[in-house]
Amino acid sequence: MLAKINSFGLDGIKGYGVTAEIDIGMGLPAIDVVGLPDAAVKESRERVKSAIRNSGYRFSPRKVTVNLSPADTKKTGAMYDLPIALGVLYATEQFACKELGSFGILGELSLDGRIRPVRGILPIIISALDLGCKKIIITKGNVNEASYIDGIDVYAFETLREVVNFLSEPSLYEPAPKLNINDFRAEHNYAEDFSLVKGQLLAKRALEIAAAGGHNILMIGPPGGGKTMLARCLPTILPDLTVAEALETTKIHSVAGLLDDKKGIIVNRPFRAPHHTGSKIALTGGGTSARPGEISLAHNGVLFLDELLEYPRDTLETLRQPLEDGVITIARAQRTIEYPANFMLVASMNPCPCGNYGSKVHECTCTPAQINKYLSKLSGPLMDRIDLHIEVDGVEYDELASVNSGESSETVRQRVNKARQIQLERFEGTGVFGNAKMNNAMVGKYCTLDSESEKILKLSFERLGMSARAYNRILKVSRTIADLDGSENILSRHVAEAIGYRSLDRRMLL
Repeated sequence: MLAKINSFGLDGIKGYGVTAEIDIGMGLPAIDVVGLPDAAVKESRERVKSAIRNSGYRFSPRKVTVNLSPADTKKTGAMYDLPIALGVLYATEQFACKELGSFGILGELSLDGRIRPVRGILPIIISALDLGCKKIIITKGNVNEASYIDGIDVYAFETLREVVNFLSEPSLYEPAPKLNINDFRAEHNYAEDFSLVKGQLLAKRALEIAAAGGHNILMIGPPGGGKTMLARCLPTILPDLTVAEALETTKIHSVAGLLDDKKGIIVNRPFRAPHHTGSKIALTGGGTSARPGEISLAHNGVLFLDELLEYPRDTLETLRQPLEDGVITIARAQRTIEYPANFMLVASMNPCPCGNYGSKVHECTCTPAQINKYLSKLSGPLMDRIDLHIEVDGVEYDELASVNSGESSETVRQRVNKARQIQLERFEGTGVFGNAKMNNAMVGKYCTLDSESEKILKLSFERLGMSARAYNRILKVSRTIADLDGSENILSRHVAEAIGYRSLDRRMLL
């Protein structure tokens, strides 16, 4: 007898339909799996056998052939265990179900028949809905992640026997209740707070602008000046994730296996801080299964690179494509996958090998040749993609000893949320969530300047030798400063402040 079970595969963060065809035929007892299975899929033979027997059913004493269609697409992971087991049981007439073809089914089996969670459930559910599937069977370990999507009924079980009982009498069961992302939005309790940062008013102002518009920022200064603490405080002022951003971010973390099963969704913007000794693949993603790297895991959040120039130059250059396009493409011999990578780059670096160049407190011991060699690790094109460059000098004793606290993160965050709301309304329906991601047409439409602002920008452009990309970055930052100011038009003071955050790049690269 032949059984057909609908299931799904995963290609990056996109799901595709897979049909598990199970045929019970004449021949010696065996189970063969075809359809380009990887090692994990091939090993499902032993898991399925044990799970069926330990669940109180009999495994077929005849030859079992399993075909995973489409046969020319590589199948990876253990998510096909459950559909294969159900197909064997259905083909051997151990249960009957008239509606079997209306369900999508996936899950990994333990030897005792329990169903284990699998990665990538959220993107699979979304893709299943797009493919016309209205009902899906998964494990309870994935139910929270799957319950945020409307339009598809999710049935979750713990064991193979429970699934068989359900398929025998589907009308006796109710689908899992739907969840709302707003139910999991917690109060913002962070270990760091802007009020704990002494001094550094310029740096805090720049971080507020960066958070409001989603701009990339580079902090340059000697060790101990507070660059790392400032970066750690940035998540405390970031705007709330929209529902669309939350779902897309959750897709990536689900595929990577980093999702909290209790919530099932990412509710706060990611903050990723890879060490400079990490490999290029760890940053970009890849490996045999083309897993997402730190760049993708920071999607809709922050990628913090501390001691920027300690990273190998070829590793830094891999940032150029995602910073420009918002995606990263991982090309391997067997597959090419594109992951979203729309993140804020926050970086810190010393101005020279000893770290004291330009310091008001300590004397620099580096020669000009040493400084130039050190700074040459950061290319001009990469510097052009960073919107704000600020100097962070050491804090004086009086500032450290002061009992007066600055603005709290919550106060700053309210201004950031207000500015970001203006941008969400401005770019509604375009897929753009912040000024930093405006395309050239949007820049031309929303970043018009008056004559005085034009003069200021032209003078700075000519004197600093800026590139066309740097010109666009200044306009975008000016737009964000105007939004924070509640101004519909970009004024000369907004442009002047934005230029002040760009003047370091040419000085640093001379």
